[in-house]
Amino acid sequence: MKNYTLTINQNRSFDVTPQQIETLDMVLQNDGSYHLLDKNQSYQITILEQDTDAKHIKLLLNGKTFTIDIEDDFDLLVKKLGLEINTVQKINEIKAPMPGLVLEMTVKVGQTITKGDSLLILEAMKMENVIKSAGDGVVKEILVEKGAAVEKGALLIRLE
Repeated sequence: MKNYTLTINQNRSFDVTPQQIETLDMVLQNDGSYHLLDKNQSYQITILEQDTDAKHIKLLLNGKTFTIDIEDDFDLLVKKLGLEINTVQKINEIKAPMPGLVLEMTVKVGQTITKGDSLLILEAMKMENVIKSAGDGVVKEILVEKGAAVEKGALLIRLE
């Protein structure tokens, strides 16, 4: 059974079981927020940021901002054994993940970027897609301009 440790604002931790999560009286609202009832208390929750890879959530709970880091049993075992690896992925190029139209460039040549930084906005099938960096680097060359139509796999940005 997978248990979770939730660390709130990097200083307070709680252990949670899947059964506890399943029994929460939480309802998704029309505006995308959640309403939670717990021990006769009402809570309004809005998720501000969510990084599933890093298991990190930033939310607004009754008007106050909280960050939550989530660790499962495997994460805790890796940490206990001292096998944590903090890696920084360096990338050399950014390619178009789909065909589309470049709506906006959010980086400039010479700019240092890190994993998760917004690079450009690509419109595909009438939806705006924010293309984010998969790693760290410095923008060496921008190969497309605003308004350019690109094919899937087209080279957009070179990094050094």
